[in-house]
Amino acid sequence: MSGNKTFHGTTILLVQKGGRVVLAGDGQVSFGDTVIKQRARKIRRIYNDKVLVGFAGATADAFALVARLEAKLEQFQGNLNRAAVELAQEWRTDRLLRHLEAYLLATDGKNVYMISGTGDVIEPDDGLLAVGSGGIYALAAARALVRNSKLPARKIAEEALKIASEICVFTNNEIIVDEM
Repeated sequence: MSGNKTFHGTTILLVQKGGRVVLAGDGQVSFGDTVIKQRARKIRRIYNDKVLVGFAGATADAFALVARLEAKLEQFQGNLNRAAVELAQEWRTDRLLRHLEAYLLATDGKNVYMISGTGDVIEPDDGLLAVGSGGIYALAAARALVRNSKLPARKIAEEALKIASEICVFTNNEIIVDEM
């Protein structure tokens, strides 16, 4: 990791609509101006497939946080709200954890949250959340599709990620979608 090159690349979008929750993510990982991976899987099912998480940021940090979220889910018998709040609090206050650089989107099919290292646990007003390099583009596209179409959640997520991939150089169209 020399000079000012950094790893970039992740767009994760959560769409909650019509009783469904969808997480979609692109597969690109870039180092500086070079694409080094095109099919990274940034969405996972945890806690016996009852919780779906997507992550953006430093991969090792994200994996560590996903493991801690799963441990919190075990501790609180699958209560995602409590697990998310406890993880965010620990992440913010623990001397070692506070240096982890990642964001998590998590859902149990009912509740949806963005969890950050600043202690935030954000539940969206409109059922849409996005993180990562192309997150703002995917979020804007998803909002437009929700407001101006009758598309189901899965199709909105797919189309919004495709739009983000046409705008953000750190996002590709190798899209993985999972639904609860």
